Amino acid sequence: MKLTKIYEAVDEIAPFSLSREYCEKYGAYDNSGILIDCGGDIKSVLFSLDCSMRAVEEAKRIGAELMITHHPAIYSPLKELSANSHVTACARAGISVLSAHLNLDCAVGGIDDSLAEALGGGKNALRMHELSNGGYGSVFKIEELSLEEFVNKAKAVLKTERVLIYGDKPVKKIASFCGAGTDGESVAFALLKGADTFVSSDPKHHVVLETVERGLNVVLFTHYAAENYGFYQFYRKIKDKCSGVRTEFFADERLM
Repeated sequence: MKLTKIYEAVDEIAPFSLSREYCEKYGAYDNSGILIDCGGDIKSVLFSLDCSMRAVEEAKRIGAELMITHHPAIYSPLKELSANSHVTACARAGISVLSAHLNLDCAVGGIDDSLAEALGGGKNALRMHELSNGGYGSVFKIEELSLEEFVNKAKAVLKTERVLIYGDKPVKKIASFCGAGTDGESVAFALLKGADTFVSSDPKHHVVLETVERGLNVVLFTHYAAENYGFYQFYRKIKDKCSGVRTEFFADERLM
């Protein structure tokens, strides 16, 4: 299968136009798309949240000609390439890289939606950032649980044991944000919509302090765990569109 055909399959599920729309509308930055193109047909694909050296080694082991990642393999402009760079390693091994970042975060059924689903959210969540087809940041109600019960259920779904917990209130209304959603805007949105529990990752102390002082529970998973669940759902959709291509999913348990 040609790389362009796989790009089109990804675009059907998580349109790359969403990344451009999000950046233009909310002043963000992204670098999604085909980031390394080594040419040739694609017979085997490795899906990995990150283009890490461990993922590159796994791609080489299975003979993959393509790695599909969530986090862009090249994000900021490169000023140099060293022998131990993941970009150099991919190019040397003939492994192309396609990254679906903000478009996959924001797509309907994408990573942000998947996190909300993993936490018990339904289809009627309120979004912080609305796009033409999708968005980012969700507030939704669940049947009341103790904070301990809620966290234990979420840990089981996300397959992680690493979590920071602040608070002790029952959980009835959740504000969730995949990735690095801990900022002042997210907290303000959660408060405005009446959430009692704030769920995200990558905490900054002053944001956690503000959120706790405003009376919300705060539940912080690792960035990896908060996003890998949704990335796996994406993998399951894409593999069905790539008939004749071997697909494998790589999970880095060091980061869960």
